[in-house]
Amino acid sequence: MNGRTLASIVIPFGLALVSPAAQAAAPFTLTSPDFTDNAILSKKTGGNDKGNPNCRGDNISPAFAWSNAPAATKSFAFLEYDPEGRNGMGVSHLVTYGIPAAATGFKEGALAGPDGFVGGKSTPGKSSYYGGCPAPNSGLHHYMFGIIATDLPPDALEPGLTREEFFAKLQGHALGTAYIIGRLGYE
Repeated sequence: MNGRTLASIVIPFGLALVSPAAQAAAPFTLTSPDFTDNAILSKKTGGNDKGNPNCRGDNISPAFAWSNAPAATKSFAFLEYDPEGRNGMGVSHLVTYGIPAAATGFKEGALAGPDGFVGGKSTPGKSSYYGGCPAPNSGLHHYMFGIIATDLPPDALEPGLTREEFFAKLQGHALGTAYIIGRLGYE
């Protein structure tokens, strides 16, 4: 390099050499082996409520995995929300929290029962997974699945909180969040 060091070349351009340990941590992410972000969800993930003709699925929750949670995480919350549901008023399909910090995901169908989480209360009044039930010809609904890292111990919150009640109690305790969106609709 004709006697010049690499540092003498990059520093004048505003670049600096940073060791791998000093680089920013990888982002907190949520993925699913069952669908990619903004992809169409399988019909089996839709709700299965015989009293609602819009529920045409098998009510099987997709599998999820998350990684790179913030270091101070003590528990997670996992939510599913459809902003187009109820003609734009939104539907909370899943409210769970108290998921231990050691958890890194859910297997397919695992959100059907309160094993490994505290059940909140969804818009339909359920404490576990309630798949999407979009009305025919209402277009594709966007189901936002989100994981929230918290500094709360897993047993900090009582069961049965609605999404709004949960968010009120989470004030000052959220450390990070990651989302993935799946779409579902019927003709």
